[in-house]
Amino acid sequence: MAKAPPKARAKTRAKTREKTGPKTRIETGSKTRAKPRASAPRVPPAAGAAPPKPRLGPRPLPLHLGAAAMFWNSSRAVWPLLRSGSLSWRAELGPNAAALQNRLASVDPEAFEAAVARELKHRALALADGILRYRRYPYRRDLADPPALWRRGSARLLDYGAAPEAAAAAAAGPPVLFVPSLVNRAYILDLGAGRSLLRWLAGQGLRPLLLDWGRPDAEERGFTLTDYILRRLEPALDAALAACGRRPVLVGYCMGGNLALAPALRRPDDVAGLALMATPWNFHAGPGCPGRLAQASLSVLEPVMQVLGELPVDALQALFAALDPQLVPRKFVAFAGLAADSPAAAAFVALEDWLNDGVPLAAPVARECLGEWYGANTPKRDLWCIDGRPMRPADLAVPSLHLIPERDRIVPPDSALALATACPGAEIARPHAGHIGMVASAGAPARVWTPLAAWLAARLAAT
Repeated sequence: MAKAPPKARAKTRAKTREKTGPKTRIETGSKTRAKPRASAPRVPPAAGAAPPKPRLGPRPLPLHLGAAAMFWNSSRAVWPLLRSGSLSWRAELGPNAAALQNRLASVDPEAFEAAVARELKHRALALADGILRYRRYPYRRDLADPPALWRRGSARLLDYGAAPEAAAAAAAGPPVLFVPSLVNRAYILDLGAGRSLLRWLAGQGLRPLLLDWGRPDAEERGFTLTDYILRRLEPALDAALAACGRRPVLVGYCMGGNLALAPALRRPDDVAGLALMATPWNFHAGPGCPGRLAQASLSVLEPVMQVLGELPVDALQALFAALDPQLVPRKFVAFAGLAADSPAAAAFVALEDWLNDGVPLAAPVARECLGEWYGANTPKRDLWCIDGRPMRPADLAVPSLHLIPERDRIVPPDSALALATACPGAEIARPHAGHIGMVASAGAPARVWTPLAAWLAARLAAT
């Protein structure tokens, strides 16, 4: 039989690839086989709809790729030293080092080196595959924001009591004012259908209000933390009081808890209570030397902030990556193994989209956080001031609840516990969750949302 011309064969192969999807090469022993990879389902855009904005994450991509390559290749580079017994170990690792040497004593050196090379290649391919799958995934967050009660500058106060799925009583229900961090988008508390703490609370008859800080505008790029509290947070509190006719409970998440503490201390007669979720206070707690790293980072980033007036998103992401440089490679290697149409894959993409949809931080705020909070540990030393007044937790005159997730790697539990133990009569809960998982994971409703709702209902019923 006559063969088809080369161009025809190429077209046939291209059509076949379109039907079967891309392939991942998997090495098994000395042979290599190609296995079809389940690609993300393709969803055609609606007629007349603009094409979706391309994903940029994980941000900053060069940093994450470089960290993965350096870490994985170090495993290969250290093998000759380990094999020869010339590798030096820290004293505390001595027993583990001896056990490892014993395990490797009967291993064929060449076969082991080849196996390491195969594993490194497999992980590199899986990482690339996971990133490509993430960037092509069809999911897009499509929740509409509820009405805004108040606006000033870039900030909005969103009323989840008026959301379509809210309980009928939510619009007139007891108010709860949520204060998120300045360094991430506020919608982590409203991530998606079934994963929205705010909509869930509205379904319980409460009236959640969310202070969405937005992206700093020209005026806000000159803001200090005092400006954010006096010119955004406290006016939002005034708007909540006027709209609801009663005092709200303030709920602060992460850095938002530090900000929410300020009006609770400054204006206790306008606040029914204070709930803090994974809020840092002792910035020198936890493993490593975060204060030293922060001060070193500030000196490097200062020229950028002087030019831009803000700390860029990718610089912030790099600082978070320094807490665990291998977190992103681990996540995306694992994502590459998920079925494309699985709930786990969709949940992963939703969360990564939020992580990569960051906002810059006003330069004066970045200097306060990196230099004063992390560098000088001013909150723990009762030296952090708002409008000249020290923010001392011991002066708190309203009831407080402190939700401190046990698996938090962003805010070490000991850091948040320092604030809880300093607040008079504080109630403390230690859910088995991580920093983001406490508000957005599948287990969050049982572990965090329900206990929080019960405490809020009890507090608001007493006012």
